[in-house]
Amino acid sequence: MTVVISTSEMLKPESVSLHPLGAAAAAVPEMLCIFGTGDLGRSLGLRLLQSGYRVVYGSRRPHSCGPLPQGSQVMSHEAAAQSASLIFICVHREHYGFLETMAPHLAGKVLVDLSNNLKKGIYPEPNAAYLQRLVPGAAVVKGLNTLSAWALQNGLLAGKQVYLCGNSAEAKRAVAEMSTKLGLTVLDKGSLSAAGELEDFPLQLFPEWRLPLRVAVGLTAFFFFYLVIRDVVYTYVEQDKDISYRIMVSLANKVFPIVSLIMLALCYLPGGIAAFLQLYRGTKYRRFPDWLDRWMLCRKQMGLIALGLAFLHVIHTFMTPTRYSVRHTLITLVVDEMKNNKTTQFYFDNTEAWGQDSFYALGILGFFLYVLLGLTSLPSVGGSLSWREFNFIQVRAQLDMLYSHV
Repeated sequence: MTVVISTSEMLKPESVSLHPLGAAAAAVPEMLCIFGTGDLGRSLGLRLLQSGYRVVYGSRRPHSCGPLPQGSQVMSHEAAAQSASLIFICVHREHYGFLETMAPHLAGKVLVDLSNNLKKGIYPEPNAAYLQRLVPGAAVVKGLNTLSAWALQNGLLAGKQVYLCGNSAEAKRAVAEMSTKLGLTVLDKGSLSAAGELEDFPLQLFPEWRLPLRVAVGLTAFFFFYLVIRDVVYTYVEQDKDISYRIMVSLANKVFPIVSLIMLALCYLPGGIAAFLQLYRGTKYRRFPDWLDRWMLCRKQMGLIALGLAFLHVIHTFMTPTRYSVRHTLITLVVDEMKNNKTTQFYFDNTEAWGQDSFYALGILGFFLYVLLGLTSLPSVGGSLSWREFNFIQVRAQLDMLYSHV
């Protein structure tokens, strides 16, 4: 039996609402608003459009604000604010004045503050707290300020961690859901009182590298000055012989492997200390001491510094034959032997050749294992390995590398 439905019946709301495909087609993407048409605002709008949202820009000059992402709209601030419940503030703090005049239009809205400062302590209060004071009827959420326009434009967001803070749990939940759709990992930092900490994040310069670099520089300086006194100064005082030219390459090539192995040991030593402490306490749920916790957090940086010093050691070692002092010594030896007619006394020492070749072979093997350890510490490489594979590489590579240096 064939059922015929007239055109008038097909257009009835009842018919459309009962059809699942009609319900899906009727779903309209959420509209999000962005105040600010600069690099950050345009890049954020592009990423939101690619994630399935609709985007409207609020601008003081809607007809002359420059090119915007295709598919977005632009209108005045008041009109844009009325069309969306979630608004991204992509303007600098010094331009927040217009928001105070728009307070009635922003009541009940969620304002996401993405602003940062050029230096710490430039203002008496965080930007987000200042914004909340200007627009008390809105729910201000501080977040996404650690994202750069370049990362947004190139889509480098997968798994990137962002921080949120705000006084409204519902507002933070809405921003967190939107961030998750962008591929971000969200960490809630609490109330808006934490906004100052979040705004200082982009101003930090390699915070996780400070302790490892200080340790590496301290060890390097100690061993370098020790070797200068022992090899150069002592030789000059006792034998009246100037070998200060060795400072630049020879002494440095002694310091690099020493500090590299010490930094490698410092990379894995806190893990052993932490395991012993957990066994002693009988639980793994108690927090480590602050010094050990800080040490544990910078292990990867210590390992990478150790690998960098190993690279320097390799470069200095293979450039040794090209040095002037080495070439001068070899040429002088040959000339002296020719003058004294003692060339017949030279013979090929097979034992010496084996020893030197073995030395280089073990050094190359040790450096290869060093690089292997460094590669497995990268998230993209380590994430593709199972725990057994990762543990096997870490343990075996360490043991073989130690044997190659003994």
